[in-house]
Amino acid sequence: MFLRKYPLRFAVVSIFLFVGFAYSVGFLIFIQIFRADFLSNLAQRQSEHSMVLEPRRGTIYDRNMRALAINLPVYSVFANARAMSQEHDKEEVVEKLSSILKVDPKQIQDRLNKDKYFVWIQRKIPQEIYLQIKDLKLPGIGFIKESKRFYPNQTLASHLIGFAGLDNNGLDGLERDYDKYLKGQPGHAIILRDARSRELMFDKGYIAPVDGFSVVLTIDETIQYIAERALDRMYKKYNCKGASIIVMDPKTGEILAFANRPTYNLEEASKSTPESRTDRAIVFTFEPGSVFKIVTASAALQENVVNERTMINCEHGAYRVANHVLHDHEPLGTITFKQVIEQSSNIGTTKVAQRLGAQRMYNYAHHFRFGIRTGIDLPGEALGILKPVSKWSKTSIGAIPIGQEVTVTPIQLMGAISAIANDGIYMRPFVVKYIKDAQGQIIYQRNPEILDKIISRLTSRRMKAILKGVVDEGTGTKAAIPGIPVAGKTGTAQKVVGGSYSHSHFYATFAGFAPVDNPRLAAVVVFDDPHPAYYAGTVAAPVFSEVVGDALKYLNTQRDQDTEDDSPG
Repeated sequence: MFLRKYPLRFAVVSIFLFVGFAYSVGFLIFIQIFRADFLSNLAQRQSEHSMVLEPRRGTIYDRNMRALAINLPVYSVFANARAMSQEHDKEEVVEKLSSILKVDPKQIQDRLNKDKYFVWIQRKIPQEIYLQIKDLKLPGIGFIKESKRFYPNQTLASHLIGFAGLDNNGLDGLERDYDKYLKGQPGHAIILRDARSRELMFDKGYIAPVDGFSVVLTIDETIQYIAERALDRMYKKYNCKGASIIVMDPKTGEILAFANRPTYNLEEASKSTPESRTDRAIVFTFEPGSVFKIVTASAALQENVVNERTMINCEHGAYRVANHVLHDHEPLGTITFKQVIEQSSNIGTTKVAQRLGAQRMYNYAHHFRFGIRTGIDLPGEALGILKPVSKWSKTSIGAIPIGQEVTVTPIQLMGAISAIANDGIYMRPFVVKYIKDAQGQIIYQRNPEILDKIISRLTSRRMKAILKGVVDEGTGTKAAIPGIPVAGKTGTAQKVVGGSYSHSHFYATFAGFAPVDNPRLAAVVVFDDPHPAYYAGTVAAPVFSEVVGDALKYLNTQRDQDTEDDSPG
């Protein structure tokens, strides 16, 4: 009856229902066939969160396993803008986070406006900041546990250690050069979360991170502190442009202390300047002046050109070499060769070099590895300049033997003075002792390496006696250490300014070792442009005395403690 009475209406409704049903079926087919992958991925993104698991960066230790660079756990704060249901949620987050984090509110607002499930707000925040934010329980704000590099001693050995960035990638120094060992391998995890983006559990695909290896240095933290304290005091006292100190075991080549000025705070590396980060000890070259006379003297004794008692006329302070008149810092008459070195006579040294000859002079300088890299396990080491004899001028025989027309690095001077201390055997200097994995297994170890035998043991002993005389009664008396025999050589060199030697700008250098008979430590101290005082005996020698004296006391104390520990109880 109803159908007969309203046939048109029934037809319209039927057609409408059929079309709607057909559309729904068609749309479902479209979704299942053409949109299935997209919607599946969308659902997966909403329910799963892929996370990179950061490995723990390896620790850098000193030789006694005291941490110089270490990673500690910290939290990073992130936001899920889509979990903030209302606009005032975002306003609350922006207001409170900008106040606590001390950042521009617009910076946070811009990140929230990206409307993503995950945006960083701030990485690796301090613990107290993390607790403040956590207590607020802000909507859409979460935390991820990471690790951050810390440098407990801040400026100590900064040029050697270097620093790592926010993502724990090494950016300078050993942090950069040994990054492949230190950084480890990141892991990966997929985390399931509910409709409110709350994390529930790890899903399949979990790959654990592999922590980085630890690097153990030859540096001794205590000796490093002693060296930096003394260097810094004199650097400031004499208004120097720069300074370097290296302390080494001459028998093994192990660097025990290594510092430069100016310096910088590893905890605030982003605020440092390129100048403050420059590793002057290996990249800075300069004319060494009279310190280079150790090469001339060693060569002359080894070649039997002179002996300690050979009398040499120092011409009362003026001596012509080709068209140049050479001067001494004070007039000297006829003195022994030993006194020539003790009093640092330019004229006496040049006369000895003339007897030696240019080629032999060059050969010994080359064997002492001037003009050659020492091969220290640090990048960027400079060559310095040692001209071959073919490029010497007529006056070079009066310049190179006294440390002019030749440039060196502090580490090259260290190698040379250590060779004399070590019976003429040149050891390669190094700073990385070994590398170990998380289980304590050593995967790399550096052993002492002989590079050359430069002079005989007898010549070495004779040189030790001469250099002891420099400290006992020559130009280096302020390098003396009470109760300990010291050997060394001063060098006060004019800087080249505007193409000529300046009479107001100098380098002050002292290189030496102690005790003389059985050297345990060698050290090189260099100051760039000290004033008002500039003589090496006044500026550099006292630093050597303080550093080596205190370091030897420390080593003796340490040895006594080790003996007590090893004694039967």
